[in-house]
Amino acid sequence: MQIRSVDAWVVNLPLTNPFTSSFETKTGETRTVVRIRLDDGVEGWGETMWGRPVAALVRRLGESLVGRSPFDLEAFHSTHTMVPFFHGYLGYAALAALDVACWDAMGKLTGQPLVNLLGGRVRDRVPITALVTRADAGDVAARDLPGALAEHAASVVASGGFTAVKLKGTRDPFGDVEILRAIRSRLPDVDLRVDPNAAWSVPDSVRAGLRLEELDLEYLEDPCVGIEGMAEVRRRVRIPLCTNMCVVRFEDFAPAVRLGAVDVVHGDVYKWGSVSATKHLAAHCQTFGLGMNLHSGGELGIATAAHLAVVGSTPILDRAIDSMYYLHADDIIEPLDLAGGSLAVPSGPGLGVLVDEEKLAHYAALNEKEGDLTH
Repeated sequence: MQIRSVDAWVVNLPLTNPFTSSFETKTGETRTVVRIRLDDGVEGWGETMWGRPVAALVRRLGESLVGRSPFDLEAFHSTHTMVPFFHGYLGYAALAALDVACWDAMGKLTGQPLVNLLGGRVRDRVPITALVTRADAGDVAARDLPGALAEHAASVVASGGFTAVKLKGTRDPFGDVEILRAIRSRLPDVDLRVDPNAAWSVPDSVRAGLRLEELDLEYLEDPCVGIEGMAEVRRRVRIPLCTNMCVVRFEDFAPAVRLGAVDVVHGDVYKWGSVSATKHLAAHCQTFGLGMNLHSGGELGIATAAHLAVVGSTPILDRAIDSMYYLHADDIIEPLDLAGGSLAVPSGPGLGVLVDEEKLAHYAALNEKEGDLTH
């Protein structure tokens, strides 16, 4: 029951529509896919953020798994504690790819779905968020943008059964306020959020936040940069603040709590480096009375399945999670069960997904041709 080989591919997959945030517009995703193969033929699959630099690091770190059991995850992570220090997010992403592949193999060896290995089911389906960006409005005049995006959001909610809507904010905070007002008017009962990816200044965050109080937002996500900036906004605005940008390591948690900077923390297996780290983050949030949700970095089916197992086994993760899964034009697995604005927690052994290796080869060849998508 030893790992005999570790393989990695980099794939490019298109999105159904352009996706615009405060810092980029992208038309596709570049992801790294990993397979470990055991001496008895069992395979474990993983997937993580970004492309060739991460894949190179995965291959190097994967050498330390060869000859070991996939159950030896604590030893693997303790050996590589300095990887994120030297490589930042790339390090966390590479570790997570191998971590998830080991969990998939463990589930297959034991005949158990990952959700059972993480504590058992507390929910069978996971609601996901409808994601709205300015690109969804098409070519409209600026004065017509709020109404066009409100109609788009209403159409997505009606067709997909979503209960939460998130606007990707821009460097135009007061334009974003008008869009949110239009969406709230059109969808009075939906859980509404906005995420400018820290593009607003602290003063603009306060001014925009005060205007948004009347809209009953579920939370305002990363309006500005840093724990201290977030703490200042939280002191002056009566909207819960969420982050996946200023609490990104366990070293950030205590300062954020001490300063009262956030109300909700976004976890992410691939930004925090492992399945267990994400579960530990949930325990921290619960201990200190914070909410928690999951961030989306453009996961395809393999990575989404791991997130579903985490949410399916973690009581505090009771909000509609961020997931770009439904925005991809294709996948490298048989499609996950998406209905009524929610994804089913897979029930098969391990991640419970079946990889289509022909599609994997096709989209890997696309990356070879195009290179990593830099958007």
